Amino acid sequence: MEDCIFCKIIKGKIPCFKVYEDDRVLSFADINPISQGHTLIIPKRHAENIWEVTAEEIAAIHTASKKIAHAMKEALKPDGIAFLQLNGRGVNQLVMHYHLHLIPRAAGGPEIPMTNWELKPGDMKVIQETAQKISAAVK
Repeated sequence: MEDCIFCKIIKGKIPCFKVYEDDRVLSFADINPISQGHTLIIPKRHAENIWEVTAEEIAAIHTASKKIAHAMKEALKPDGIAFLQLNGRGVNQLVMHYHLHLIPRAAGGPEIPMTNWELKPGDMKVIQETAQKISAAVK
């Protein structure tokens, strides 16, 4: 896609701080990091979201994420790593090219907002009905 910033990075038209690359994916440092070491993994083929990315691309992304997570553990020694993937403008996906965030949390560092929410018991009947609707639609 011509105007996609991530496609431009893949083609070398925009520089990046590369972390990992293979024939299917590219991983690079996020230039607007939530924490030190915040890294993105993207498929080399343009796919906007989970509905467009292939199962093979998802497998390649998660295979790379495991390698990168091990490298983060060794290099940064985080308390944990959040894996975040957003789909659509309604959940604040800003770059419309599928990408997975790896966000390490340093010992004693600030909380990562999306990993810290209050647990509130839900309505079990509504939860069951919703799960059944989704299950019935699985193909």
